[in-house]
Parts: sequence; structure tokens; C-alpha cells
Amino acid sequence: MTFDANAYLPDDLLTRLRDRAATYDAENRFPDEDLAELRDAGYLSVLVPTDRGGAGLSLAEVSVLQQRLATAAPATALAVNMHLVWTGVAKVLQDRGIDDLAFVQTGAAAGELFAFGISEAGNDLVLFASDTEAVPQPDGGYAFTGTKIFTSLAPAWTQLGLHGLDTTSPDAPKLVYAFVSRTDAVTTRDDWNTVGMRATQSRTTELHGALAPADRVVRRVDPGPNPDPIVFGIFSVFELLLASVYTGIARRALDLAVETAHRRRSKKTGAAYSQDPDIRWRIADMALAYDALGPQLAQLCDDVDTLANHGPRWFSLLAGVKHRAVTTAKQVVDDAMLVAGGSSYGATGELGRLYRDVIAGLFHPSDPESAHATVASAWLGPIEN
Repeated sequence: MTFDANAYLPDDLLTRLRDRAATYDAENRFPDEDLAELRDAGYLSVLVPTDRGGAGLSLAEVSVLQQRLATAAPATALAVNMHLVWTGVAKVLQDRGIDDLAFVQTGAAAGELFAFGISEAGNDLVLFASDTEAVPQPDGGYAFTGTKIFTSLAPAWTQLGLHGLDTTSPDAPKLVYAFVSRTDAVTTRDDWNTVGMRATQSRTTELHGALAPADRVVRRVDPGPNPDPIVFGIFSVFELLLASVYTGIARRALDLAVETAHRRRSKKTGAAYSQDPDIRWRIADMALAYDALGPQLAQLCDDVDTLANHGPRWFSLLAGVKHRAVTTAKQVVDDAMLVAGGSSYGATGELGRLYRDVIAGLFHPSDPESAHATVASAWLGPIEN
């Protein structure tokens, strides 16, 4: 049976999201109205199993939805992505017999909004290290002190999934993955003023002894690369859903280029630009690049859903598809700007916004350097000391 994305993101909803996107961008404002509509539509629990109040969709199906959402409102899609990552990690773990994140699933179904607090300034090891201090508490919980950056959903989240380093327990050091609530121990800076993806409001988050109770401490793992399922769960869902958002941006840019080519007419020939050989070649090149992304995403998402075993190649495959989606989307948007002409350079136009939004993809893990290093190691082996 063909998956019906329209059932979860109907055309009229997408139209409203698209209509608001320019305002959020211009005002550097969080998409409160978008989030409210998506919550009412049950979108925040699409990855939650039906017996826990969700739609029970697969990662492959949600990838399609995120592509669709990003064609209307890329920044909203990227913000919601971070919540979907945690519900996706819960699914990946549950599918593998680990139910440590059941509270994420039931919480999402009940209206909780989960944010992603992993990134730290200067921490290029990302999942494999943390500068945030995780201090064990007598009740088995942890107190977290440190600073997280790029915390999407900053104005609205109710639960922050994060990691920190425990250096004091007998088995230390251990990276601790846990969830904290929004309390006075958490400060959200109003410091988000970026080139693009402005509606994500991915502000800096300060943790001042923020407490995660024992039942919200989900994993303790050794620092550095390790095979713990939470590392695979976070990396796989994060990379695949990111790639989905940027694939959606590529699709929207391609559609806008096609619309523009039909609408614009040449003073020289009187014909529509769609009849110009150079324009036709450029749009064909855009379509050839875009057409490669969907099948790659579908296959890798399905592999995660069906517990396929790619062994040590998993991380290079995941980093690779994210890298290709972002670089392809950027090139497609660049070409769409050329098809549309000088009017696309206006700051208030949709293509101009996509041009700014797509740049953000270069900075998400895995960045180009990390992706190339991961793939090189997969094919050539590690660098010899």
C-alpha cells in the first residue's frame, strides 16, 4: 500500500505553513502557530507506536513527511526534526529490545516537546565527548552544568535530552544521556540572529545544576566511539531526518525553478524560458541530482526500520547521505536562483530565503570534514600513528 503523506500533512495545512514562513523569517520569530497546528494534527507523535498513543509510522514514512514539510517551511521542519529525533531514537531502541525511552513515546503522545541538547562550542567529537559536567546525585539522578549550543525549539521545549561527562563515579569517566525539565536551573539565551533557518530559534542553553531524576537517566556509556545502541540510534535518526529536510528544500527549489521557467519570457525570442536550451539543461541537471536523493533516503531509512546490518559501514553510509543531501540541495538552490534571475536575490522572496536556509546544512554534524574523514576510514582504514 502506498504511503499517503497527505493524510498527515494535508495541502491546506502546508499552504498555511508556507504563508507564515516569510513572516517568521523576517521577524526572527519562533513558529508558534506552526507548532500548534502540527501538534493538533498529531504530527509530534508520528513515530510513537499506536499502543502508546501515536501513529506508529516507520522512519522511512516520516522521512517522506519531513521532506514534504520542508517544501513549505524549512525552518519549522528543522525545528520539529529535533523532537522527532528523540522519538525516533526511542523507536530504534525499542525495535532492538531496549525500552529505555518509553517515557519519550508516552510523553510525545501527551504533548511533551523534546529538544536536542548535544552540541557544544568547540566539541568536534559531538556524541563521543562532552564539556558539560554530569554530577551523580544520591537518588541515582544527575545534575548537569554546562552550555549547549544550537538548541532548536528553545522557546517551547518541555524536556531537553542531553549528555554530560561523569568524572567522579567509581567507574568514571562515563558519558551520561538523560533528560531534564525546563526549570530555573536552565537559562535560555535570546541570542539567535542568523543568516537563515531563523524560525528554529536554536538558542544557547545554559545548565546550572539542572537535575535529571534517576528515571530520566537513560544510558551511561564510555567516552569515545562505542557500539552502544543509543549512539547508533541518535546518529542514524539525526542524519536521516536532517537529510530529509534538505532534500525537501531541494524539491521546493526545483519546483520554483520550473514555475519560473514557464512564467518568464525572453525579450529576445518572445518564447518562455522553458523553451531555452540552456535553461532546460540547467533544470534537467537539477532534477537529475534531486532524483538520486529520495531512493537513497528511503533505502537507508528502511534498513534502520528492518534492523539491517551494515556493520562498521553504517556510520559512513549515514554521514554520506546527509552530506550528499545538503550539498545537492545547495547546488539545486544555486541553480534555481540562476533560472529565476535577479529578482530571486531579494531578501523577501522565497528563493532568497531558501538560499539562506540551505546554508545551515553545512554546519550540522556530520560537517563536510567529518563526513569525509568517516568515509575515508571506512574505505582506507584509520590513519596510522
